[in-house]
Amino acid sequence: MVLASFVSRHSHPLPPLIIHHSNLFLRQRGQNHLRHRCVWTTSAPEKMPIIAEYAKSNRSSCKACSKSIASKTLRLGLIRKGPGGFDMTRWHHLNCFPTESESIASVDDIKGLSALEKDDQDALGKLVEQCGEPAKEQVDENVEEIKHPSSDEISGEKIKETKGSSASSKVIAEYAKSSRSSCKKCSKTIAAKELRLGLVTRDSRGFDMTKWHHLGCFPVESDLIGSVEDIGGFSSLQSGDQDALKELVQQCEDKTLLTEETNKRKHSQVGEMVEEDEVQTNTSQPTTRKPKAVAEVEISLSASDVKDKYRDASLLPKWKAFETVIFLERDDGLNDSEKIAAFDFDGCLAKTSVKIVGADAWSLMYPSIPEKLQSLHSQGYKLVIFTNESNIDRWKNKRQAAVDSKIGRLNSFIKRVEVPIQVFIACGVASSGGKDDLYRKPKAGMWQLMKKHFNSGIEIDMDKSFYVGDAAGRKGDHSDADIKFAQANGLKFYTPEEYFIS
Repeated sequence: MVLASFVSRHSHPLPPLIIHHSNLFLRQRGQNHLRHRCVWTTSAPEKMPIIAEYAKSNRSSCKACSKSIASKTLRLGLIRKGPGGFDMTRWHHLNCFPTESESIASVDDIKGLSALEKDDQDALGKLVEQCGEPAKEQVDENVEEIKHPSSDEISGEKIKETKGSSASSKVIAEYAKSSRSSCKKCSKTIAAKELRLGLVTRDSRGFDMTKWHHLGCFPVESDLIGSVEDIGGFSSLQSGDQDALKELVQQCEDKTLLTEETNKRKHSQVGEMVEEDEVQTNTSQPTTRKPKAVAEVEISLSASDVKDKYRDASLLPKWKAFETVIFLERDDGLNDSEKIAAFDFDGCLAKTSVKIVGADAWSLMYPSIPEKLQSLHSQGYKLVIFTNESNIDRWKNKRQAAVDSKIGRLNSFIKRVEVPIQVFIACGVASSGGKDDLYRKPKAGMWQLMKKHFNSGIEIDMDKSFYVGDAAGRKGDHSDADIKFAQANGLKFYTPEEYFIS
């Protein structure tokens, strides 16, 4: 009435600010009146709506941890009515959502669910299952110590104790929820949605601490995993990443076999095979063996000697043939160098089987291989693969299949490790017509061909160059071709276990 009287005495309308506050006053008064009238008719608190969306900017902060919610990352909002009757949204990181106090009956109760990516919808499904349970541990991506009492359940799977480490040590695998975590080995950022491995340990106070690692940085030498079943979250990973973890488990198993006694026996066997071994100790590299070089072989090559086919088999683009060698003419980005890092392929860089043919019939021998090769490339090394494949000559009726299988695997491997590599394939058998094949390991021909005709005339620094191969003449090795190949060319030699695990 006072307001109406005021309006009637003035010819001009009220300023907008006065009208706004007047309306707000009336709404608040009406709502307060309704609340007072209904207070005796209800006893249960109103169920608050929940919304999920990707943050539109970096301006929102999590109401649980008070840290900023990064733009385009998933956030959950609890919608409540403010004092003026307006909706107020309290945003949370997914991991910070208060499941212990908020009840969500179904994912259908979450607004915006259908607009999310499938992985995030699945994550919300697991969140709904956790609602109403005792408080779960909340992990700060930048701080290893977990702020709340720990739970052994992560992503719906029980974390199992890690074989070979302390009783309270566990391993978990998941896709990083953001780019805020850092690898505890290399100190580099773990990208959002990238596979990461966490080593979870419990301190004396009963709090869990998680140390995150890139897959290739996980400390297999100190934290052994007996089975993929020991890795929490394994079943929720994509099949390719599950295969990578299987390789990691195999690496752990290989590590257990490399006891001091085994190493002593291995080195003694190599010492018997290679005369005048020069054993050098380097704190940053595995033990090396540098055999005495033999006389170089003479190889002449002209443009007319290079073919687009190997015998009757066609070659893929960039691949050429010379005598009994197929080689990759020039991989994109390859630079010749005085430093050569050379490798065998089968049983060293890749797991393959002579019984299975196909470009995709291989897997990484060790998870650390891509990172190791990328590091060598960044240090100025030229990477070269020297590999035998006598099936190409032997399988006269299936030569094309043998060629496609070998080249296909090598192309796929180079694409997987994302570094340019020079490749030489010795296709001949050990001897033909009483004449030994010049290029088949352990003969020195492939190295000499690369050195004289495919390194732009750059003199190779033999002290900085080396060769890695699995055929070292050890008990269980199929031959000693690799170590003798290194010996024939005066190269330092490593086994794959030494170079990629030690």
